[in-house]
Amino acid sequence: MRKLFCLFLFFITALVQAQKPEKLSSSEIYSEIEKLNFLGSVLYVAAHPDDENTKLISYFSNELDARTAYLSLTRGDGGQNLIGPQLRELLGVIRTQELLAARKIDGGEQFFTRANDFGYSKTPEETLNIWNEEEVLKDVVRTIRSFKPDIIINRFDANSAGETHGHHTSSAILSSRAFDLAGKKSAYPMQAEKLRTWQPKKLFFNTSPWFYDSQEAFDAADKSHFLTFDTGVYFPLKGMSNTEIASLSRSQHQSQGFGSTGTRGSAAEYIELLKGEHPKNNKDIFHGINTTWTRVPGGKEIGEILAGVEKNFDFENPAASVPDLVKAYRLIQNLEDQHWREIKSEQIKTIIAASLGLYLEAVAGSSLATPGEEIKLNLEAINRSDIPAELVSIKLSPTGREIPANLSLTNNTPSAEEVNFTIPENINFTSPYWLNEEGSLGMYKVENKDLTGLPETPQELKVEFMVRINDEHIPFERDITYKFNDPVAGETYRPFEVVPAVSVTVGTEVMVFANGAPGKIPVTVKAMKNNISGILEPGKISGWKISPENHIFNTLRKGEELTFTFEVHPPAVQDKVTFNPVAVVNETEYSKTVLQMDYPHIPLQTLVLPNKTQLVKLDIQKRGNLIGYIPGAGDVVPQALEQIGYSVDMVDPAYISASSLAKYDAVVVGIRAYNTVEELRHRQAALFEFVEQGGNLILQYNTSRGLVTEELAPYKLQLSRDRVTDENAEVSFLAPNHPILNTPNKITSKDFERWVQERGLYFPDRWGKEFTPILAMNDKGETSKKGSLLVAPYGKGNFIYTGLSFFREFPAGVPGAFRLFANMISLGKNKPAPSKDNHNSN
Repeated sequence: MRKLFCLFLFFITALVQAQKPEKLSSSEIYSEIEKLNFLGSVLYVAAHPDDENTKLISYFSNELDARTAYLSLTRGDGGQNLIGPQLRELLGVIRTQELLAARKIDGGEQFFTRANDFGYSKTPEETLNIWNEEEVLKDVVRTIRSFKPDIIINRFDANSAGETHGHHTSSAILSSRAFDLAGKKSAYPMQAEKLRTWQPKKLFFNTSPWFYDSQEAFDAADKSHFLTFDTGVYFPLKGMSNTEIASLSRSQHQSQGFGSTGTRGSAAEYIELLKGEHPKNNKDIFHGINTTWTRVPGGKEIGEILAGVEKNFDFENPAASVPDLVKAYRLIQNLEDQHWREIKSEQIKTIIAASLGLYLEAVAGSSLATPGEEIKLNLEAINRSDIPAELVSIKLSPTGREIPANLSLTNNTPSAEEVNFTIPENINFTSPYWLNEEGSLGMYKVENKDLTGLPETPQELKVEFMVRINDEHIPFERDITYKFNDPVAGETYRPFEVVPAVSVTVGTEVMVFANGAPGKIPVTVKAMKNNISGILEPGKISGWKISPENHIFNTLRKGEELTFTFEVHPPAVQDKVTFNPVAVVNETEYSKTVLQMDYPHIPLQTLVLPNKTQLVKLDIQKRGNLIGYIPGAGDVVPQALEQIGYSVDMVDPAYISASSLAKYDAVVVGIRAYNTVEELRHRQAALFEFVEQGGNLILQYNTSRGLVTEELAPYKLQLSRDRVTDENAEVSFLAPNHPILNTPNKITSKDFERWVQERGLYFPDRWGKEFTPILAMNDKGETSKKGSLLVAPYGKGNFIYTGLSFFREFPAGVPGAFRLFANMISLGKNKPAPSKDNHNSN
């Protein structure tokens, strides 16, 4: 499991504070009333965070008032991170929250399957095999049966195998199959019995010129089955066009660098009918589908009342609508249709509270608590209207404890009360549910099926305020939250989290033993409640000696932490094992770490994760000592190089010069630096001069598009989209006698065992004759790719370009990756520059 090397601390802006109460303006209340009066729904389906078309999601939600959701089959765990070092599971958590932030802006809802984004896949066959096709299909059917969409729209073409990411094509394949299965009782019968079957009316493909060879080909295409929408509509009540809202939504994908500038004016979007009856009106996606209250038995009277509310809405006095809203609420409670009863009950309660200016809040005295701990809750209630209301009672969940109130809520008179609340002993930790159990390469393991598909773990601790309005008892449920006054940001909200009594954190994710010397591992014990005493045990690992046998800690206060050190003696042979220390408190074992990720565009994330560190004994030699590292899009390569004995300086690109770099044995450039660091456009001459004077310059992978300069190397070098996604693909040595494969470490095929996720990506496909290609590899059924590692002497030094995924292999503790990288740094050190034995060029 990924762990943080450091905690990123930022101020949380008011826009993204978790749990902050909604305070709707009159125009926002009116928009919600319009949505209350529309009973139609759309589900948009794709593979990853960022695949969704925010223009369409916002259009359906804000122009058509439809209930709209995005089903992302994965959480984007396999991508890169432009804002920090977190990859894999932690990146998936960040991207999950970015999607939720996006939906908060464009008005949609968010769902997922259990599919794990294992990295780039070239075919849907590979994708569906690794994902477990049947289980992911089951999850898609579950989402359809739960959300009950009238319309499903695929982002990708099910017939695009080999033309795009295998995940993309798979999302369309599974969506199409699920469209047919969701309405059949024989498909996943236990699920069907619980959720009931549902048959969507129409399935579309969100086509565009991008899916054609050219704009001309798209213009010439038969569009008789297309529906066309102008998604550039302007919303006076919001003061923005739909495309501006969509741009703000898309800009939440900050970990992928997808900031977007808003546009104004017409913007055509096209969807192509795949299944279902074609609408007679090619601009009305809901043509032939009843989207009024009359679609629900007993809904006619509700619709009539709410039509009057919408028609007569008073923007100066929204509370004037409350009597009729309460009448409609009462009728909604009598609907036999459970689906619409639940959805519309929540919608109308939000509108009633906003119209009254009803503010209800439950705030804990701290942001973290443990099972069995007693906390103080500050409860606040105020009605800011002339409509009479009474706070009848307050119920605490999940205990069910009820506190009578019988308090009249008169206009603008606040009511506050403090109560003690004991957290149940058997409550679950508020950590991402899909990370509670160890999954597989392609699937997350979720024991509680009711959680499957949800974007995040539901808050179990809630407070229900029972309010009587016009003789109707209406329950308003609020999550317990935490807030404080920040000297700069003012009122600041944080999620309220339940965590274990003790957090155990190892100070490093991977510890490499590059020689026979012992190493010291710091382990931090942190008390998450008061009066914690116990012992910290390192556990026993066959072949490894760890001392001492334990450390004792006594009477730690909540928030207090102590760091202990274990000395580890590795075996003589190369080995890789897992180190998992355990704190024992009152005979209870604690082995998980509580970590937090704090970025300004998403809520603070508190995670309770397995605490596992890889111990790697390497048979490795190195030359040189001091490395300069130019950061790129974020990776942990510098820390990995320090693990094998190098001293690493972080180099500010703004101050690069040949003289400032002269002290380094090698300069390593971080992943995607030439895509993200504009300053490098002006620093190539200095970098090349560093090489010419005897240094080694190592460039890690960059994407082929969006380079700040085309002059990556002193010789011809052209990047492509070539990649090898099979981490077990056979590796051939094109230049077996080259020093980079022999000095100071002899590289063999064994060094390419146990690689993770992929071999590499964005390999060059054309290079000058000065380069020597070192390795060849390919995915099944493809031609050999020779651009994964290229070396060229330049002056007294060496220029090296590599698309190999060292940034993934180092955190996984892959021995061969460390050995090969050490050879790259050591090339030519203490010996004359090697002669080349292969000058293949493309």
